[in-house]
Amino acid sequence: MLESRLLLLLLALFFAPRPSFSRAPYVLRISCGARDDVHSPPSNTLWYKDSYYTGGIPYSATRPSFISPSLDTLRYFPLSEGPENCYNINRVPHGHYLVRIYFGLVNESNFDNEPLFDVSVEGTLIYSLPSGWSNHDNEQVFAEALIVLKDGTASICFHSTGHGDPAILAIEILQIDNKAYYYGKGYGQGTILRTDRRLSCGARDPKFGADYSANHWGGDRFWDALPTFGQSSDLVVSTKNGIKKASVSPNFYPEALYQTALVSTDTQPDLAYTMEVEPTRNYSLWLHFAEIDPAVTGAGERVFDVLINGDVKFRDVDIVGMAGDVNTALVLNTTVAVNGRSLTITLHPTKGNHAIISAIELLELISAESKTLPDEIKALQKLKGALGLPVRLGWNGDPCVPEQHPWSGVDCRYNRNISKYVIDGLGLDNQGLKGFLPNDISRLHHLQSINLSGNSISGVIPSSLGTVTSLEILDLSFNSLNGSIPESLGQLSSLRILDLNGNSLSGRVPAALGGRLLYGASFNFTDNAGLCGIPGLPACGPHLSTGAKIGIGLGSCVALLLIVTCLTCWWKRRQNILRTQKIAARDAPYAKARTHFNRDVQMARHHGNEHARTAAENGPSLLA
Repeated sequence: MLESRLLLLLLALFFAPRPSFSRAPYVLRISCGARDDVHSPPSNTLWYKDSYYTGGIPYSATRPSFISPSLDTLRYFPLSEGPENCYNINRVPHGHYLVRIYFGLVNESNFDNEPLFDVSVEGTLIYSLPSGWSNHDNEQVFAEALIVLKDGTASICFHSTGHGDPAILAIEILQIDNKAYYYGKGYGQGTILRTDRRLSCGARDPKFGADYSANHWGGDRFWDALPTFGQSSDLVVSTKNGIKKASVSPNFYPEALYQTALVSTDTQPDLAYTMEVEPTRNYSLWLHFAEIDPAVTGAGERVFDVLINGDVKFRDVDIVGMAGDVNTALVLNTTVAVNGRSLTITLHPTKGNHAIISAIELLELISAESKTLPDEIKALQKLKGALGLPVRLGWNGDPCVPEQHPWSGVDCRYNRNISKYVIDGLGLDNQGLKGFLPNDISRLHHLQSINLSGNSISGVIPSSLGTVTSLEILDLSFNSLNGSIPESLGQLSSLRILDLNGNSLSGRVPAALGGRLLYGASFNFTDNAGLCGIPGLPACGPHLSTGAKIGIGLGSCVALLLIVTCLTCWWKRRQNILRTQKIAARDAPYAKARTHFNRDVQMARHHGNEHARTAAENGPSLLA
């Protein structure tokens, strides 16, 4: 009995659910342009080979900064291959992620060594590279965003702006706690946090989380060093004591972040720092404190106000009193709307004459773009393949977002009823398109205009187009379309312009379309030699019912079968006659010789008979 109970206990422990923190976070690091997995020094970090891109060219790389991972390759995207290029990464578990993209420089003297381009994640523009980015050893060598990925994929796209070819050194996708950087009301409701900067006050060297031996659920964040606020306004203090309440959920800040700090001086008690920012943006500001100054031992000994651009955001901050002890981490967060181009943080002492700060984080709040209806994206991808779309047009990523970079030839409209973008226009005229029109084009249910004129599209007009009831303009002129005009097009009650000029269409124009001409519609069917049935086109022959057409078809088949049978019999008979004649011609000499012999025998017999008859007649006289 005891053994069975022990066995049940062991089984219960084995199958018991593990706490979420016991598992390692999802991590994917890609070395762009690499053909094999590589490990980078000094931490021997694993980077997977490049296999998720939509185009581009692998090349040898120049690292723009010591901050960049020590990798030798990159992938660059020439404009000739399209203005939009993406990494589409699958099988990413649902969760909250830190996504970081490192920029690189092509190791070739004749290349523009500082390309300027835009970066989007999941269809939302998060960063535009500024001029001079490659000359800074700081966060400008990468873009980073904190985002929730829900559908098992991650889409990271690079959009050309005409200033050099985008070049990507590496990509990191690092899972973080689901509540990381919780900032209050509105959190997780269609908002992306873009990292503007992270500053470790009083530190001499920039470090990643791995350098701090930080918890992996923190996302291996990069902390730039800020040795001083400048103008002899502060002093550096540090400690080797442990810091309580540092590496805890959900943000898991490294303990070492709080072991250095800047403290204001007697001559300048206010501690102030100004950052340049993008105007008219909303920011999430995170301020880090720990009382590590040995001169302060208890609550109430150091108290200060925190002002942002002159406005008090936190009043009477007492680190020891609020954190509970010295050498204990305290984090304050607030949302700031910035109108100008600067953000100034001022710590104003109200008791103790000095202020202290350990670190600063500034994250931009970006409203996530609503994506395009997935079914319509699939329809466009089918159309791309069927028409053999030139690579210069791109058509990678989401066709409608970011709004600054829609697909060439695609018109989008935001549908508030479904909170998605839909496709309401296609303008791909004179693009050298070939191939055919797939039935999937009808899945673009919101199309109002289609212009594919001046190409080399062949095949038939899909009858499924008749289901796109919103269609108002259909221009397929000057292509190589054949077959008949589908009757279903007559069902398009909103259609007011139809141009099928310059194709190889045949048959009767649907009567419903002809009737529409009486109501001001503009239709063009010219230069189609086989069309008939409306004014301006040849008259059609008698209209036959479907049964009559089937009967005529079957009769034609039977007649054709009889003709073929007669021809086959005649041919066989003819062959037999020719074969007989050939045999006769071959045996002619032998037949002639036999004929002469028979004639001689007959003549001899005839002569013998004549001689016997003469002797008989003369017999009596001879006897007499």
